[in-house]
Amino acid sequence: MNYIKSRKTNIIDVVIIFIGCLIASLGVNVFLVHAKLLSGGATGLALIIQYLTRFKAGYTVFIINIPLFILSYFKLNKSFTYYSAIGMLSLSLSLIITEPLTSSMYLNDTLLYCIYGGVLCGIGYGLVFSRNGSTGGTDIITMLIRKKYTGDIGKVGFILNCIIITVGAAFFGLPKALYTLISIYIQGLVLDKVVKGLYKKQLLLIITEKEEEVMDYIIVSLHRGVTTLPAEGGYTQTQRKMLYCIVTLSQMVELRQTILQIDPKAFISIIDVSEVNGRGFKSI
Repeated sequence: MNYIKSRKTNIIDVVIIFIGCLIASLGVNVFLVHAKLLSGGATGLALIIQYLTRFKAGYTVFIINIPLFILSYFKLNKSFTYYSAIGMLSLSLSLIITEPLTSSMYLNDTLLYCIYGGVLCGIGYGLVFSRNGSTGGTDIITMLIRKKYTGDIGKVGFILNCIIITVGAAFFGLPKALYTLISIYIQGLVLDKVVKGLYKKQLLLIITEKEEEVMDYIIVSLHRGVTTLPAEGGYTQTQRKMLYCIVTLSQMVELRQTILQIDPKAFISIIDVSEVNGRGFKSI
């Protein structure tokens, strides 16, 4: 049974990774390529080659990643290499499939191409990363560098992207590079929202004189668990129970209103939680 469940999860991961790559490739071919803008990672390098030689970016992404995956197989986690290979192949194929759509949009506005290209790429790559996947390229280089030298993955990736954009600026001018930076920034914001927002939950820390009534409502009405933690007032030295509860965003609004109806003097602290694993919540 565990094997079947694991296999089913793997199939879902592969499907979502492919859909994510397809969405990202639409962002590249329908918007970025039409304005001759770049992207981050191996796709950005592939676009530079495509603009200069008309050699399709999808093939370049595949060729660039061959030596990187050989290194990844021997130097990095096998699971990471497996999912990265799926992501890379999906991205390469998607870029090739959607390449005919390059001339399908006529907005005559570079800023709009930049914005919507970044949004679609952010959604696509966000779906890929939400299933613990990657598209290879600079992700593999970043992991290899981090394994040998301690450092922040984000900074390494940022430096690699800056190098690619600088090369692009030398060939296509500074305005294109600046628009590309805007697009990559938007892509990062959207990606973060997709990865964290899809699984966003709310943590409530509650101090009330009517603990039993609040706990009863959480357990019976919301069907959520609640944990009590011993707490002591720093000024009053009063011993109380602090209620620790995690709910969905929609449940948070309902719970907060109900708590204040039960005890108008209740103290409620609400914290964003991007990932929750456990009974009643889906694992990423």
